[in-house]
Amino acid sequence: MTITVSPVRAQARALIASPAASAEPAAELAWKQADHDVFVATTGEGEYAGFVAVDTTQHIAHDRHSRRIGSYPTLAAAREALADATRPPSRGRRVRRSRLRILTRSN
Repeated sequence: MTITVSPVRAQARALIASPAASAEPAAELAWKQADHDVFVATTGEGEYAGFVAVDTTQHIAHDRHSRRIGSYPTLAAAREALADATRPPSRGRRVRRSRLRILTRSN
């Protein structure tokens, strides 16, 4: 008796077993250079996501509300930080934040 697995099922099993499949998808941002020292990001839906300002020695990332995310040595690192900031929080982060709010309100 021979058991055959359909190609679709084999591919589905491979995706489930793959560590990359469980990771959150990367935030897809489109980048445009607004000035010689400013790069602006928009989401796949066309919404403003933030910007990176280039200083003489650092690249400063800001979110869509112009809040500073941080300073980075390269443009690529600053872009990655902004992409990470645009990802929705994981369920664990949301739960911890809501518990923290409840604890701080009761004090």
